[in-house]
Amino acid sequence: MSEKLRLLAEESYAGELRTLAAEEGGHKPPGWKLSPRQVVTYLMGGVAGDGTLITPKYVGSRALIETAVATLATDRALLLLGMPGTAKSWVSEHLAAAITGDSTLVIQCTAGTDENQIRYGWNYARLLADGPSREALVPTPLMRAMEAGKICRLEELTRMGSDVQDTLITVLSEKMLPIPELNTAIHARRGFNIIATANNRDRGVNELSSALKRRFNVVVLPLPERVDEEIAIIVKRVGEMTATLDLPAPPNVAEEVGRVVSIFRELRGGATEDGKVALKTPSGGLSTAEGIAVLVGGISQATFFNDGKLTPATLAASIIGAVVKDPVQDRVVLGEYLETVLKKKAGFEEYYAALTEMI
Repeated sequence: MSEKLRLLAEESYAGELRTLAAEEGGHKPPGWKLSPRQVVTYLMGGVAGDGTLITPKYVGSRALIETAVATLATDRALLLLGMPGTAKSWVSEHLAAAITGDSTLVIQCTAGTDENQIRYGWNYARLLADGPSREALVPTPLMRAMEAGKICRLEELTRMGSDVQDTLITVLSEKMLPIPELNTAIHARRGFNIIATANNRDRGVNELSSALKRRFNVVVLPLPERVDEEIAIIVKRVGEMTATLDLPAPPNVAEEVGRVVSIFRELRGGATEDGKVALKTPSGGLSTAEGIAVLVGGISQATFFNDGKLTPATLAASIIGAVVKDPVQDRVVLGEYLETVLKKKAGFEEYYAALTEMI
């Protein structure tokens, strides 16, 4: 077992990537390790030419992934948009790993991100000693991606200021990064592109300018439409994460995932599964990612404090933590849901008892 808490995509699935790269997969755009068709197979799962099983990394619409891959094969950047927990960062990482073999060129965008973190910085000791020079320049992940012909990932693009966002316009339109201090510019090599992510809840925080929007092709990653699809995603990811954390998976994981998903979908959708009862919705998104976190937390508690038995009692605290983001408003929402819906729901008696006791 690796000493790393979490392996990179290109490390975790190195065997699959090597297998796909070794076979003839059709035309490869310049700088790509795999063909677009092979990249989609890597993301969506399938069988390689030699019979090797390729595990699915994304459970959802194949058409969306094909559109994302086709976009990256052009000179347009890709913006993955969706609610929190819709696997935007996960898809971004795996796309970069499959296309260039390197998912590490990442910029985490925040309100404090400035132009130097996007374009380039300076080693001020060398700058003061020798003046502006290429050796005094500190390249950012974006600059390194341009020089190497790789993909740069920008996480939560709309969280940084609009003026900083617009520093990307020249890079996206001219495929170069001017360095006026040196009277030169970095020209992007073939294979360079950008994958940005943004979530729907950040709309209005720092809207993208129309000029920047035009340079992105937007692919919206939705929450899973079907219950079985969401359950499959959570079961798969929980299995992977518990294996990494060396936590034994209880035999009833899938059963409890189904119950947690049922609770989350009703609260998230504002109605019971049969549509007969309208419900208040909590302030949080109750995404698939939060469902994964609830199950992993419950399994950890079960392993260390309940003889490995996964029960509603071991999951209750994690469920409350996911639902109650606002201690006043969300507690009322959950309380009403417990009394009007969960109390009468067959098969959820233990969840009602455990959640009622803790809330």
